[in-house]
Amino acid sequence: MAGRLVAGVALVAVPLLVGSVLVAPGAGAEPGARAVATGTGGAVSTVDADASKVAVDVLKRGGNAVDAAVASAAALGVTEPYVAALGGGGFFVYYDARTRKVHTIDGRETAPAAMRADSFVDPETGKAIPFAEAVTSGLSVGVPGTLAQWDQALRRHGTQKLSKLLEPAIKLAEDGFRVDQEFYDQTALNAERFADITPTKELFLPGGAPPAVGTVFRNPDLAATYREIADRGVDWFYEGELAKEIVQTVQKPPVTDGATRKVRPGLMEAADLAAYKAPFRAPTRVDYRGLEVYGMAPPSSGGSTVGEALNILERFPLSKRDPVQALHYYLEASKLAYADRGAYVGDVPEVPLTELLSDKYAKERSCLVKADTALKAPVAAGSPDGSYEKCPRASEDGRPLSYEGPQTTNLVVSDKWGNVVAYTLTIEQFGGSGLTVPDRGFILNNELTDFSLTPAEGDPNTAGPNKRPRSSMAPTIVLKDGKPFLALGSPGGSTIITTVLQILLNRLHLGMDLPEAVAAPRATQRNTAATLAEQAFLDRYKSALTAKGQTLELFPGPPPVIGAATALEFLRPHLVQAVAEPTRRHGGSAMVVRTR
Repeated sequence: MAGRLVAGVALVAVPLLVGSVLVAPGAGAEPGARAVATGTGGAVSTVDADASKVAVDVLKRGGNAVDAAVASAAALGVTEPYVAALGGGGFFVYYDARTRKVHTIDGRETAPAAMRADSFVDPETGKAIPFAEAVTSGLSVGVPGTLAQWDQALRRHGTQKLSKLLEPAIKLAEDGFRVDQEFYDQTALNAERFADITPTKELFLPGGAPPAVGTVFRNPDLAATYREIADRGVDWFYEGELAKEIVQTVQKPPVTDGATRKVRPGLMEAADLAAYKAPFRAPTRVDYRGLEVYGMAPPSSGGSTVGEALNILERFPLSKRDPVQALHYYLEASKLAYADRGAYVGDVPEVPLTELLSDKYAKERSCLVKADTALKAPVAAGSPDGSYEKCPRASEDGRPLSYEGPQTTNLVVSDKWGNVVAYTLTIEQFGGSGLTVPDRGFILNNELTDFSLTPAEGDPNTAGPNKRPRSSMAPTIVLKDGKPFLALGSPGGSTIITTVLQILLNRLHLGMDLPEAVAAPRATQRNTAATLAEQAFLDRYKSALTAKGQTLELFPGPPPVIGAATALEFLRPHLVQAVAEPTRRHGGSAMVVRTR
């Protein structure tokens, strides 16, 4: 396709007569799921056809993008219970077409007031408790933020009541959905630990085994919980009877009789739930080659790290004529941005966000990048102090990468008025803490394992009372001339940032349209000794990048894929293309209100 240049960015021309495109789904994809849909009246992309249909139905009934996003997220709580909804939290980015402003809502889970820096340290050994033990415990559960976030979004920007928007999810939970390969795989991955938690075993392992592909899975407990929230309001979750039940589950995990697994109690109290807030925060913003790129501020590191890497990349030529060189620069910019993320970003008051996203700081950092030589990782963080050297020496004493589970989910929605939502939500691991609130139908998160489990001096991600663990979630909205151009995000733990970056690189510079940019093979460099990549990426680029000094290894999984992105592109006024993964995690689901 011929390209055109807008504000210094190469954009790929897209045929106007596009229609809803059916991309061949991956093995196990839901029947009829489409990875690409183009049309008018609003668009949505999620990982699940049921959730996408819920969003489109809301749009067809006159709801806006915020209404549709909340309804879709509630549906994901039914069909994707191991990654989403009531037991977790997330980050919500919203473009308001009327004011042409971007807003963000922080629904990240918080640590209880009793949490301390050494809460994950075993007093007998003086070392961090085993990670798997930390995950499947009450100790890992943060105060859930999702419901408060939905409430905030609807009060400020929605047009419909939460009670109405929960109706499709209630029906879906009551009637059930057909089990696909992805649901089966996620259940099987967790079967051993689920079997040790009584309500989790009863709900998700009927008959003692994962539900078979093709069978119908129902969750009447979750339907009843949603109905109670619709009737009683959000306060019932944070201050009413359900709050007491959540605390009981955390403090006294319902372990199956005879189980030998050590499941530690948590620190959460009723007062922690009652005190929870989902605050509006100023978004991050960088201007990149004529585009405005908006994301989440701390405690997410998504907006700052994507933004810093883009600022570094802006100083280098990136062309589809030399994709290897562009990918080399992408990997080098990622190393430097992740080094600063580890040193400076967390739920602390002194994050130097303005400097991390400044052009002068990007200039200082970018001078370390060489065209034919790779920096040896981990590299040290820079000094975003406002006083910049011409080119400081690179050193190799960077902070090690902290673990984040590769799960989570992302959805993107637009409406006929031009409003846009990019929303990433999670309960952390597939299956979170593994603790299902008895008779309530949802699993609680294990987000507090996103803290550094061992205290270290100067670490901004050390656990503490009422703190929010650092996240890599990076729901992103890109504007061109003040209007939406792209919206995207992905699951994937600390690989989320590189997935968003690489999709932007593919779309803006490597000659790909958005479906190609999402589907293309990925690599993730997070200031680690080796870049981890999907097999298709290694097959295509390993030899050439190794010649430039890069070290590449196969991404281990499970699953052995990086991310599962969803994205929108605004092709021209009122014409939107929704894009989901064609094969990763068995494919996603893109839909529009009216196809063109």
